[in-house]
Amino acid sequence: MWGYLGKRIGYYAVLLAVAIGLSYLLASLALDPRAYYEGRQPPLSTASVEHHLTAIGVNDHKPLLDRFLTWAGHAVRGDLGRTIDGSSVSAEFGRRIGVSLRLLLLGTVAGTVLGVLAGAWTAVRQYRPSDRALTITSFALLSTPVFLLAVLLKIGAIWFNQRTGTDVIQFTGEKSPGVDSGFWAVLKDRSVHLLLPTVSIALGAIASYSRYQRSAMLDVLGADYLRTARAKGLTRRTVLLRHGLRTALIPMSTFFSYGFLALFTGATFTETIFGWHGMGEWFVASIGKNDVNSVVAVNVFAAVVVLLSGFLADVLHAALDPRVRRA
Repeated sequence: MWGYLGKRIGYYAVLLAVAIGLSYLLASLALDPRAYYEGRQPPLSTASVEHHLTAIGVNDHKPLLDRFLTWAGHAVRGDLGRTIDGSSVSAEFGRRIGVSLRLLLLGTVAGTVLGVLAGAWTAVRQYRPSDRALTITSFALLSTPVFLLAVLLKIGAIWFNQRTGTDVIQFTGEKSPGVDSGFWAVLKDRSVHLLLPTVSIALGAIASYSRYQRSAMLDVLGADYLRTARAKGLTRRTVLLRHGLRTALIPMSTFFSYGFLALFTGATFTETIFGWHGMGEWFVASIGKNDVNSVVAVNVFAAVVVLLSGFLADVLHAALDPRVRRA
């Protein structure tokens, strides 16, 4: 098992290096930092623009390879360069990463666990009213864009607050201003603000994972080894959980790593709509400013998160499949 995981770590290290190189290449070719300085009043001189672009390492008059090597040399020491405004990318990265991770981790864990349980449950109850109801609900959620789902949740929260005459559901920003009266008060306030964004991400994950898990579970329900386990005297519940669900989770562990990128994309819209100042909002704003270094930093974050989710999927795969542990 450890040999298998060691090989996967080496594989992911190569993928990360390739992702970083491609991110810098595409950002440098697609974005035009000079456009950020156009239309200023009073206008900046050509020499001043050249000085600013050189200072932040994105002057397109210098070879792209030289710019990348200079950026990479600083990046390995923890310096991700300067934003188009001249501030530290690393400082902004550190401030926003915690915001996005809170949203992604809670939404992903809740969506994955509930989606897997819902898929396994409906597979066992195939064609019953509960199965059909969850199927219709899942397809409705899958056909609803993430930003529309977030807007509908906001409308529902406003309606609920108006009907109850309270503001129990907060959905603008990650916290309320001025709430610093102790740990529990801060935790409660953060949790209230986290509710709707987390639900927005989790609902899409539940709908997606439940469909895949249902299909995977149906594939194993008629397997010979399940009938053999029943013939040996094991209860139906034990057979389904210990043998059926465990086998059906193996393909889901692979799907998890590929599905995480879609979750990150959804978080970008969610952060913007709910006013969370995380990596997704930063990414959208950076593209609008033609901020090469900031766009690369967000892409690196996305690559690391996706590759970590892939490694977690490998660990789960090895834990579920004894053939992998013997490899």
